[in-house]
Parts: sequence; C-alpha cells; structure tokens
Amino acid sequence: MSLLSPSTEGRTGAFLNRTELAGTVVLALFIFVVLPLVLDPFRLNMFGKYLTYAFVAVGLVLCWGAGGILSLGQGVFFGLGGYALAMFLKLEASTPEATKIQSTPGIPDFMDWNQITQLPLWWQPFHSLGFSLVAVVAVPVLFAFVIGTAMFRRRVGGVYFSIITQAIAAILTILIIGQQGYTGGVNGITDLRTLKGWDIRPDGAKEVLYFVNAALLFVCLAIAQLIRRSKLGRLLIAMRDQEDRVRFSGYDVASLKIFIFCVGAAFAAIGGAMFTLQVGFMSPTFVGIVPSIEMVIFCAVGGRNSLIGAVWGTLLVNWAKTAFSETFPELWQFGLGALFIAVVLVFPNGLAGIWTTHVAPVLARLLARGESKSTTPAE
Repeated sequence: MSLLSPSTEGRTGAFLNRTELAGTVVLALFIFVVLPLVLDPFRLNMFGKYLTYAFVAVGLVLCWGAGGILSLGQGVFFGLGGYALAMFLKLEASTPEATKIQSTPGIPDFMDWNQITQLPLWWQPFHSLGFSLVAVVAVPVLFAFVIGTAMFRRRVGGVYFSIITQAIAAILTILIIGQQGYTGGVNGITDLRTLKGWDIRPDGAKEVLYFVNAALLFVCLAIAQLIRRSKLGRLLIAMRDQEDRVRFSGYDVASLKIFIFCVGAAFAAIGGAMFTLQVGFMSPTFVGIVPSIEMVIFCAVGGRNSLIGAVWGTLLVNWAKTAFSETFPELWQFGLGALFIAVVLVFPNGLAGIWTTHVAPVLARLLARGESKSTTPAE
C-alpha cells in the first residue's frame, strides 16, 4: 500500500483552489487597499509591524501545522535576521562625522559608552549591504540547520524539542544582554536612520516600507503554498501523522524536518529584518521566550493548517493586544491569554476552522440556492 493515498498521491490540482484563491484576494485587498485608505500613518506603520510577525506565523504553519514540529524559539531567528540588518544600518549611522562627539568616532554609540575603542572584526563585513542581506537569511538558516541536525538526527522531537528551542531562546537573550558593548545590551541597536542614504524615519518612508513588507509576505506565502502543494508537502503531513511509517518507507525523516525547520527560520528572519526597517530598532525583547510563545499564539489563533489564516490570526491578535493595552493596560495580558484559551478550547483549528466549518458551508448553500433560482424558468 502506498504511503500516500491514491487520491492524494495522484492529485495535481491547481496551485490555489477556489476557497484559497478567494481568501488570498480578500487578504490582499485588505492589506494593500483597505488598510492604507482607512489608517493614518501611525496606525499603518503599526500594522506594518504586525505583518512582520506574520512571516513567523507562516513559517510555523509549515513547521508545526504540516510537519508537526512545534518550535517555541522562533524569536531566535526573527531576532537574528533583525540584528543582521540593524548592524548595517547602525554602521551607516555611525560615520566619523555623525559620531565626532564620541571618544572614538566612527563606531556605534553603545560601543563608545562601554569603552570599546575599535570596531570588532566580526562587525566589519556589515559595512556591506549585500553581505548584510545575505546574512539576514544565511545566519538564521545556518543556526537552524545546526539545531535541527543536532536534534532530529537523534530523533529528539515533540515536547522535548519545544523545550530545547525555548531554552535556546532564553540563552540567546541572556547572551545578547550580557555582551552590551557589542550588541547594545538590553536596549538593543537603536537610532537607525538611513538605508543607503534613504531616510527610513519619515511617514512617507514608513508607508513605502509597509508595501514592501506586504509584498515580501505574499512572496513567502507563495513559496509556502508551493511547498504544501508539492510531494514534499504531502510527505510532511504524512510524517506529522505517522512518522515511523514514513521512515520505514525509505524516506529520510530527519532531513525533511531539518529542511522545513530551516525554511521556517528563513521566513522568520525576513520578518525580523523588515521589523528593523519598519520600526527602526532591534532589541533582545523580540528574541526571548515570551515573544516566541506569542508567535505560536498568532499561528494557533489563525489556524495552524492555514497560511492565510495565520496572517489573519497575527493581525487579529496584535490588534487585540494593542486595543487591550490602550484601554486596560493592567489587564491586556489576561485578555490575550483568554483569547488564546477560547480559541484552543472552542475552535481548535482557529479562524480558518471557523471559516471552513461554519461560514463556507452557509455561503456555498446560499450560492447554490441563488444559482438554482437563476436557472429556473419563469412561469
């Protein structure tokens, strides 16, 4: 008997079915048209920040939803990507002319405050934008490859893998904070001004970055959908449901897990880099355990098996978080927790499950009824 059922194995199908296509169009209209028209520059930039988290949620749909790999350390890759670009931006803002009041001009201000008199050797390559853009993806992917190889080759999975990734997030946060003279410490890398001479601080620049951010997100959605529609995607689902059967069928389960874990890391890193541009800084508060768990909540609320749902979940949770914190600053964490618990207990498949189970059938019946009436001959 084949590992993949005949109906699944032989399915070619469209890249997007009708429901997925409709969901993608609605999401695109909401992001590219509705939000820019109805929001002021401050709120639009805020939603731009939310979209950077959606990169992580999309990666989690592949890792957790398709592959069954629950990582509680995706903030590590988000932060590494953000720091890689922040280093370039900080060096561009730290010219000898701009830092002439420092004891040592030409180095980032936090290094000068910590009595470092020379730019560290490992910072030197980040003078190049090309190197920095490569590092945004390469460094987190390499780190994910090392973690994945160490864990998956030893068949470490399930809750043990989740705990280990959580511990890695905590360790990296402590390391960044402890090396204040080289990383900016608890404050992170701040006061980022220009990208190759282009000022990223005005409202007009933030709006441009919002659209670039949204476009990159849809590119990542397309790549994720391509993976899901491929044989690899079907193998991931089979691996999630019956890992031993996939292994006994001759497939290298560890390599499959390593690959999809690295893809999730790459998506998170791109989101981190866009966060740095959109917000203008990067700090260890986006690397640790709490942000990593929040990123899992984004995916769970949207639906861990739906790419479009993950984006909607990210937008909804962050909007609710902002609304709660503005209205009830002492209670917003309880509100966020209640939202997550309600979704898990009542709607375990998230917003996508609500749509598929409750909304889509009603719409289908209404459309079918309308079509039948239109084809009925008039008396």
